[in-house]
Amino acid sequence: MTSDIEVPITDRAKEELEKRFNRLVGVSATNLCTHCGWCIDSCHVYLATGDVRLSPVGKADLIRRHYKRSHDWMSKVFPRWTGAKSEITENEFDDWLEAAFQACTLCERCVVNCPMGVETPQLLAAARGTLTAIGKAPEILDQLANAAIAREEFLDSFSEYFLDQITVLEAEVREKLDDPTARIPVNEPAEILYVPLSGAHTIVPQAIIFNAVGASWSLSMFEASNYAMFLGDTARAKKIAMRVINEAERLGVKELVISECGHAYTAFRWEAPKWFGGPLPFKVRSIVEVLDEYVAEGRLPIDPSINSEPLTYHDPCNLGRKGGVFDEPRRVIEAASTDFREMTPTKAQNFCCGGGGGLVAQLDWRDQRIAFGGPKADQIAETGATRVITSCDNCRHQINELGDSYGLGLSEVVSVSELLVDALLAARQPVQQLAKEEM
Repeated sequence: MTSDIEVPITDRAKEELEKRFNRLVGVSATNLCTHCGWCIDSCHVYLATGDVRLSPVGKADLIRRHYKRSHDWMSKVFPRWTGAKSEITENEFDDWLEAAFQACTLCERCVVNCPMGVETPQLLAAARGTLTAIGKAPEILDQLANAAIAREEFLDSFSEYFLDQITVLEAEVREKLDDPTARIPVNEPAEILYVPLSGAHTIVPQAIIFNAVGASWSLSMFEASNYAMFLGDTARAKKIAMRVINEAERLGVKELVISECGHAYTAFRWEAPKWFGGPLPFKVRSIVEVLDEYVAEGRLPIDPSINSEPLTYHDPCNLGRKGGVFDEPRRVIEAASTDFREMTPTKAQNFCCGGGGGLVAQLDWRDQRIAFGGPKADQIAETGATRVITSCDNCRHQINELGDSYGLGLSEVVSVSELLVDALLAARQPVQQLAKEEM
């Protein structure tokens, strides 16, 4: 017999928060945090606002106090001393939403600067998952996650339109390479399955490069992005990832190559093996790692003089600080340009652009997002660069807006792939011209 009694939303939140308790959350949720303040100045949100509530420790304490009551022995005995709370109130949900979704991009700069290694983003990710489960998460992220799943469900009706678009892009690739045999293969067995984002800028440059080196590759029917990750919704995140995994297995590929997207790389490289209980049956790399290999092997003619404008590189948090991909994009950039300038600080200490964690998609929070990007704007300005290279679409969108909002005088923000293609096509022009003259 089914009960008609509805469980109060606060009880559901308490249950959901408890479901997300794990080793990392547990260590960070008790008394490991000493409130020393080292994390505060590492947070771009705090530096931009000066609001201690929005510092890593301020945000984490909103969630930590509930875990303490259940999992910290001292809090069980002396809850007033530790600030532990046993009950969740509805008034807290707005604070959680601000702390976990609006004022935190899960960039983990606070983690690398914490002497105790407190995983504050794990706590805030638990809050994200809880808010999602009780229907309090940002609606646009929910819609984007559902749209990705629907694409597979309606693939038959979608595929005809998709293939028509690829035909148009293939013609562009042939024109740029001056090669009528260049292709964008789709749904074909190959060694590489390349997974793009939505947009020609994540397909055409990569197709030019794959054709130029004679790679065995196929283009995925699906996009790499996985907005369910931002929601803390593992069930939907697995469904979104599984579309591509099934496709890769069906085509018998040896390697899954992810477009220049920070969170998509994290999803397939690090999270998917945990979601599915072990390593995937193929290698997973970012396209920038592949580009680095091609350049190192001398498989691409390059004319760096075409990229003489002063430029700098922004490390996407997921690709760099979380994924360890630092040197690969820099080697490609240095090979394909003549005036590369590092930001200060750089690599693991590079500031988040302020638009990660799904924040770029939330239009209502644009003003806050631009404010949070202040430290990144300062970094860019200090280099004197007028062109920014980055390996993430969300970062690209955010930095474009920062350029306008802070008067940075940027000519453009482009991917590593696009920069390399400029140098590749410049190097090929004399060869192509000579071939035409000999005909």
